Amino acid sequence: MKNWWIKFGCFLIGYNYEIVRNSSEVSAKAVKRYTAALLIVCILWSFIGYTFTNRYVHGGTWGSLIGALVFVVIIIQIERQIILSINTNNGLYAVRGIIAVLMATIGAIIIDQIIFKEDIELEKITFIEARVKKALAPKTEELRNQVANLENAIFGKESERANLISDVAKNPTTVVYSTQTSIKTEKKTKIDIITDKPVTTEISSPVSITNSSNVPNPKISLIPQLDETIKKLREEKTEKESALLNIRPKLEKEISSKVGFLDELEVMYSLITRSGVALTIWLIWFFFLLGLEMLVLFSKINEKETDYERTVKHQMILQMRKLEIFAKMNGNNNT
Repeated sequence: MKNWWIKFGCFLIGYNYEIVRNSSEVSAKAVKRYTAALLIVCILWSFIGYTFTNRYVHGGTWGSLIGALVFVVIIIQIERQIILSINTNNGLYAVRGIIAVLMATIGAIIIDQIIFKEDIELEKITFIEARVKKALAPKTEELRNQVANLENAIFGKESERANLISDVAKNPTTVVYSTQTSIKTEKKTKIDIITDKPVTTEISSPVSITNSSNVPNPKISLIPQLDETIKKLREEKTEKESALLNIRPKLEKEISSKVGFLDELEVMYSLITRSGVALTIWLIWFFFLLGLEMLVLFSKINEKETDYERTVKHQMILQMRKLEIFAKMNGNNNT
């Protein structure tokens, strides 16, 4: 079990298990110490990653697990930059310190949003109310203008309909004139002065006959069309009036469904700045996470060189000497 734990620790922190196995107990304890510190940080950040993905990215169970895994991999790779460094580098330590502060801040924000969930929900009521008031005035004005335009349109169509009905009442029928043309043929007989005999000729001429008839007033057919138009306008007006009555709860629902991470961050900032207790809890989490993030760094800074690191350096020196010898041999062969 001990060897398996050391194997797992070597896999986690990036150490070579074969070298650790042949090293002293000091190197094995260093592996265990780094593994324990890294596991604490990974467990905490897996929880943060899962919660963040589930709440704000809406990734579901599997998506949240993937998000937690991504956070853990990032943490491991960051910690390995310190654990696997052989030669001390103050610049690397400084960068790791800055990253630790940033990660502690992010972690404290996400954890506090979980801890203060109920308080944030209460604060969001005021936050949402302010947004609703800001969006309510232009939305209400727009709907009222639409209702007024519809009322004017209905009034105009009803006036047109009343005029048509009045005209139809006065003139239920109209006289329609139709003209028909026919050819009239007349025969005329004349005495031919030369032959002194009668000559009959036919003369054709067009004749127009105008007839009149009473038909229903054609404006009667326009009344049903106007009725249908007025009905549609009234239905649309009713919908707009209903939307005007329900605009506030609708806006509240829309805004509540679109409150995201930054909005909750603003709410939490307002809560922390107004409440000393909330600020204290946030600072406690911040310094706790910062301490965890700096645990590996401080352990690395204060740790003396182990035989594992000395073995790694020795292997590097031997490899470099081999390369130098190979280079010299190649140079002699070329000459």
